[in-house]
Amino acid sequence: MNMIDFHFRKAPVIGLAALLLGGSSLVLAQAGGASAAASTPQPAAAKPKPNWPPEGPTPRTADGKPDLSGNWTPNAIRENVDLAAVLAAAGTPIPMLPEAAKIHQERHDNLSKGDPESYCLPPGVPRMSTTPYPWTIVQTPQLIVIVYEGGAHIWRKIFMDGRPHDPKVEYTWLGDSIGHWEGDTLVVETVGQNDISWLDEGGTPHSADMKVTERIRRPDLGHLEIEHTIDDPKTFSKPWKFTTHPSLLRGELIEYICQENNKDIQHMVGK
Repeated sequence: MNMIDFHFRKAPVIGLAALLLGGSSLVLAQAGGASAAASTPQPAAAKPKPNWPPEGPTPRTADGKPDLSGNWTPNAIRENVDLAAVLAAAGTPIPMLPEAAKIHQERHDNLSKGDPESYCLPPGVPRMSTTPYPWTIVQTPQLIVIVYEGGAHIWRKIFMDGRPHDPKVEYTWLGDSIGHWEGDTLVVETVGQNDISWLDEGGTPHSADMKVTERIRRPDLGHLEIEHTIDDPKTFSKPWKFTTHPSLLRGELIEYICQENNKDIQHMVGK
């Protein structure tokens, strides 16, 4: 074989080797690019918005007032169980007088034995707004009615016709409630409650002279805001307050008869 034959026969081999090397480089480059792309942080996908409570502006009645009507869930189970502890943790402890603090401690130490709600009795105001049971507001210009699923399936009337409190009001579980509007805020004042109910499961007491003022707002379609102010000089050294944030209930209230389902009362034995 002469030198010319040698060069012609080697040329295809050399060309093939070059082609293979070039292809390998291309594959490596592509792989490296894919790896770099995979390691590049990608923007997080936006979390889908919850579809409940619904969004939207505050609904209004024909006279322009916020329409509070609807079925509401309290979202306040912690306040119902131990309101005193919740406020203490927030740096705003309930200012109990010494005798009230003693009663509260005794009830707390006795594991809430004797809580009237455990016997299917109404929790009173403001505790009606913190129990785990929903409630319905029916609003008219002259009268607002709140129907509660829990608390012995009781209802409450808030008079909006300008009347004063009844000076002969009898002490009852829910007292006498009158209301008026201050701008977009419904202000409800309740007096005349008996002193049997507890303000929470932990046993915070009150006297029959307690006055509860609720300031109720509906900032948007799906939410309420209720500021409760408790004024009871026989029990507390000064007025104090707390706020809850109910949301619109998905669905309707059910028939809940506490008396026929109260099967755990025998376990309320205290310490």
